[in-house]
Amino acid sequence: MIDDILIELLQTFGFPVYRQGSLAETAPYPDTFFTFWENPENETDYDNQTKFVIYDFNVYVYSIDPQLLADTLAAARTLLKQNNFIIVSRGFDVSSDEITHTGKGFEVGYINTEN
Repeated sequence: MIDDILIELLQTFGFPVYRQGSLAETAPYPDTFFTFWENPENETDYDNQTKFVIYDFNVYVYSIDPQLLADTLAAARTLLKQNNFIIVSRGFDVSSDEITHTGKGFEVGYINTEN
């Protein structure tokens, strides 16, 4: 699955990776971590057969260190682009439930050919 590829790539940074909203309310935030959210999948059909599936994700980085946050966000975009993900947006602010953490996100796509 494409989300497994996304997770594997993000884990190479050495930070935890969570599906957005899956961190328990009582769990402490790691100093730096990734989350992601899968947006709706779209498909392209030809002769009533699915030919392509377009996956769309929001990837978020949270950190107590604003410089590490910016550097990690840029490096994650580069890594995903090198692995056939399409960078849809370069970055945007995201809210954090913890005053100690700042969050940024970006949107990526992935086109998978179906047989």
